[in-house]
Amino acid sequence: MEPIAPSGRQLELTHGDSAVTIVEVGGGLRDYRVDGVAVLDGYPVDAMAPHSAGQLLVPWPNRIAGGRYPWNGKTQQLAISEAKTGNASHGLARWSAWELERTGPAAATASFVVRAQSGYPFTVAFGAAYALGDDGLTVTMTATNLSAGPAPVGMGAHPYLLVPGAGGTPVRADDVTLTLPAERMLLVDDRLIPTESQDVAGGPFDFLAARPIGPLVIDHCFAAPRRDPDGRARVVLAAPAGGGSVTVWMDEAWDYIQVFTGDTLSPDERRRSIAVEPQTCPANAFNSGEGLRVLEPGESFGGSWGISPVP
Repeated sequence: MEPIAPSGRQLELTHGDSAVTIVEVGGGLRDYRVDGVAVLDGYPVDAMAPHSAGQLLVPWPNRIAGGRYPWNGKTQQLAISEAKTGNASHGLARWSAWELERTGPAAATASFVVRAQSGYPFTVAFGAAYALGDDGLTVTMTATNLSAGPAPVGMGAHPYLLVPGAGGTPVRADDVTLTLPAERMLLVDDRLIPTESQDVAGGPFDFLAARPIGPLVIDHCFAAPRRDPDGRARVVLAAPAGGGSVTVWMDEAWDYIQVFTGDTLSPDERRRSIAVEPQTCPANAFNSGEGLRVLEPGESFGGSWGISPVP
C-alpha cells in the first residue's frame, strides 16, 4: 500500500503561469506559485501543516478562552487544543478530511460537516470554493446550520504570505511595506484573549497609510476595516523597489484581520513571512458575542476573500 501524505489528497489548480495546491486535510492551501515563485510560505507534501499554515478555521477562528462558553443556560466545554494558553484554538476541522471536488482546471471545492460533539453540540456544513484567475486566487467560504436549533458560527483562514523581492527571493518582514486599512486593534491578555480595543491612528500599529514594518512585532487582530468602493478591504504587503507585492482582500463578511509577523516561530521561520488572516469574528467571540453569527436552522452565511500577487 502506498503511504498517504500527511495532508491527504492533493489537488492542483492551474491558470496561466499560476498554480495552487489544495489539500484534503483541513481543506486548505499548501502551495501557491506564480511563474515558479512562491506566494505562500507553504509546506512540502510529506509534512503536516505547520503553525496552521493555509488552514481553514471553522466553526471559529483564533481562540476560545479556556475552551468554555455559555449556551442556553449551560456551559459548553471544548477540548483544549493550545496547551500553552489553555485555550481551544482554531476550530474543529483543521485535521479532518474534507471532500475535494475539481470543478474545472482552475477551480475546486472543499466541503466538510462539523458533527455535533462534546462542547459544540451543533451540526454545521462548511464549504470553500477555490478559483484561480487573472486576478489571483479567490476563496468563497460558506456555513450552513443543519441543526434543529440555532448554532454559533465563525470562520477564518490562515495563509502565510511571502513577498517577492528583486529576482523573486522573498524579503523578510522588516523590509515589507504594509498597508492595513483597519481603524481599530484589539488588546489581549497574557492568554491572547481580547480585553478591549483602541484606535490605531497615530500609534505604532497605524498602517492606514503604507509604511515599512521595520522591527515592529505584530500578532494582533485589527477591526473596523476601511473598504474600497467595491466593498473589499485590501491588505497590501510590498517589497522594496524592484520587488513585487501581495494583496489579501476580503469582502463584507470579514470584519476582522489577524496579522502575525511570526516572531514566536523557530529561528529559521521567524519573520520569514507574514500571516494575514481574514476572520468573520475575533478571538473569544463565543463568549463576547463580537462578530459572532448565530445561524437559525437551515440558515447560511458566507463571503469571499482572496490573494492577488504582483511579481
